Amino acid sequence: MEQNNVDFPVLIAQTGPLNGQRWSIEEAIVIGRDSACEVVIVDRQVSRYHARLMLTNNGVILEDLGSKNGTFRNGVRLEESAVLQDGDLVQIALVQHFVFLSSDATVPLEGGIPTGEEPVHRLHLDRRSRRVWIKRQELLPPLSVQQFTLLQLIFDKRDQVVSRQDLVEAIWGHQEYEGVSEQAIDALIRRLRERLAVVDPDYAYIVTIRGHGLRLDNPVE
Repeated sequence: MEQNNVDFPVLIAQTGPLNGQRWSIEEAIVIGRDSACEVVIVDRQVSRYHARLMLTNNGVILEDLGSKNGTFRNGVRLEESAVLQDGDLVQIALVQHFVFLSSDATVPLEGGIPTGEEPVHRLHLDRRSRRVWIKRQELLPPLSVQQFTLLQLIFDKRDQVVSRQDLVEAIWGHQEYEGVSEQAIDALIRRLRERLAVVDPDYAYIVTIRGHGLRLDNPVE
């Protein structure tokens, strides 16, 4: 669906067969395998009529249409309809990922890399679409919600050290702090390092400062 001058929410396909395509949500959009759907995903894991997005006065509502393999919002399978928030990740079965943006006025440009006089760092991320680039190559598949939250926190702090307590509260929430084990934190950090190393195995972006926390080493190219 072509964008126009009206400011509509937008759905952008990420990992999957529709990667890079986008749809302005001006009315109800059905996602499924059937050719009658507005968003067609040709894969047997996708139900003929899998999920629906509806523009209402309260926002855009996502609902599963009784699909076999599920519709997921930020990694959690939908049990009932949900109002999408800016930057939410929508997953159809195990096949296609989308990101939802509440406005098409600031849709990330193709490539997502800053232009002009702003210095370009080795690692760049876009908060709204939750996309990450390393050395101008997009990191695919996208990071999980927890991985992206961790990376964004140390990215925003630049050269500052972020404590493990701040990491846990940002990722799991203040009330869950006492229940998060050291093993869970270490596993998340390890998985994020592994994902970054897929694109750039020769550079250690996440630096552990013993007794203090983590720091992102992100030089200008």
